[in-house]
Amino acid sequence: MNALTPTPMLARPAAGGAWRRSLVLLIVLQLGLLLAYHDTVAGMLAIWSRSETFTHGFLVPPLSLWLIWRQRAQLRGLPPRPSWAALPLLALAGFAWLLGALTSTNVLAQFALVFSLILTVPAVLGWPIARQLAFPLGFLLFAVPFGEFVIPTLMAWTADFTVLGLRFSGVPVYREGLEFVIPSGKWSVVEACSGVRYLIASLMVGTLFAYLNYVSLKRRLVFVLVAALVPILANWVRAYLIVMLGHWSGNTLAVGVDHLIYGWLFFGIVILAMFWIGARWQENPSEPAAQAAPVLTDAPQLRLWPMASALALLLALWPVWRMQITQPAAAMAPLTEALAVPGWTARNAAFTAWQAQGDTPALQARWHYQADAQQVGLDLAYFRAQGEYRKAISSRNVLVHQDDKQWKSLSQSGRVLPLMGAELKVQEAQLQAASGQQLQVWRWYWVAGRWTDSPRLARAYTAWSQLSGQGDDTAVLTLFAERAQAEAAMPAFVQAVFPVLTAQLNSLKEAQ
Repeated sequence: MNALTPTPMLARPAAGGAWRRSLVLLIVLQLGLLLAYHDTVAGMLAIWSRSETFTHGFLVPPLSLWLIWRQRAQLRGLPPRPSWAALPLLALAGFAWLLGALTSTNVLAQFALVFSLILTVPAVLGWPIARQLAFPLGFLLFAVPFGEFVIPTLMAWTADFTVLGLRFSGVPVYREGLEFVIPSGKWSVVEACSGVRYLIASLMVGTLFAYLNYVSLKRRLVFVLVAALVPILANWVRAYLIVMLGHWSGNTLAVGVDHLIYGWLFFGIVILAMFWIGARWQENPSEPAAQAAPVLTDAPQLRLWPMASALALLLALWPVWRMQITQPAAAMAPLTEALAVPGWTARNAAFTAWQAQGDTPALQARWHYQADAQQVGLDLAYFRAQGEYRKAISSRNVLVHQDDKQWKSLSQSGRVLPLMGAELKVQEAQLQAASGQQLQVWRWYWVAGRWTDSPRLARAYTAWSQLSGQGDDTAVLTLFAERAQAEAAMPAFVQAVFPVLTAQLNSLKEAQ
């Protein structure tokens, strides 16, 4: 019996030493990853700081660490074993980050960064430990500022429900887009009314609540679904009640600051009720006992340092590759003369004060043309050496801002134009000014000789262009005319300008 007693005493130091070495390596690699992708990290922090929608991002890393700490007893019995199988996944995440960085697609780069952080855990500690920490690691994905793409849809749904509720209540409504008029005043659904803040906050907190209070996967998924649906429905009811309060009070209640206070108060009550009801089905899992640390030989640890070297090289590859590809920013000579378009005369006088909004390009030109009584305008925004605040494809580059007091968008759709035996796809929008002027607007993109109306496809072309050594030159073309003339003037102008425009863009590309 005495000869066997030293065995468990030797096992604990071996296990403890293995964990210490592995954790030190994991922390060093993750800090190095954050440093190598520092501009992506800075972009996330900036969004957390300036956007109330994503302020919760500051809470996600501490909550994830706390969730990991809660499982320390179960983890202590699992020996860390590096896994080479994680390297292909890490390479894929790194390449996705490279594509996001090259095309200034923040959300892609940020998701790739978080996935890279997550995948370092199975690479260094092994898949059994990573599976044990699946939820705490997956919870880190809530740190990515993601979800603004649903805002237009949520705004439209909120407007639909509010107008339907008003009509059901006997209040006459005249609606135009996201604006509607009732006898007591005019209302509009703006970005703050979309409910995206409620949705994202409820989804994050609801997911955490489901993990901590339920054991069965079915109950967890059901509660997460409820956490996604309740804020959407609550926002519809909130918008309807606010309009009705304003209507009943002669616009003395639920306007200005009261509008926001009542909104958050109502949302808070609804969410608390949701958690109170959800707690009635709470499951209390018994905490599994800590397992005895197994005897660890030196064999598994011999793989740790080769893994450390491979991970360091793999994580450094993508930032270095990006540095080799990225162009230095350089000034471009302005275009002093308008394009010579056959059958059309360049004019100095503008027929509209409208201008698209967005980042400042490397080169920008705005021309107006006339043929007989028809007038059109053409905007050329040429981007080179794109970065965080000078991107061709950005949520800041819009035809009309949601809070614009002078212009509003009536409709948006896609359109296909016949063009010299081929087709040109454009985004089409109908705009209206407070003065009553209406414009028809077409927008499309040129990327290294390719034309598209799709922002996603334009980003893909940009990434391929950079990876193939052709730079990131991208042009945003915007054609506009008064709506009464648009159907005749704009297709005719496109046919005439296209060869000239193509030659001009190719000339700008070759002059880099």
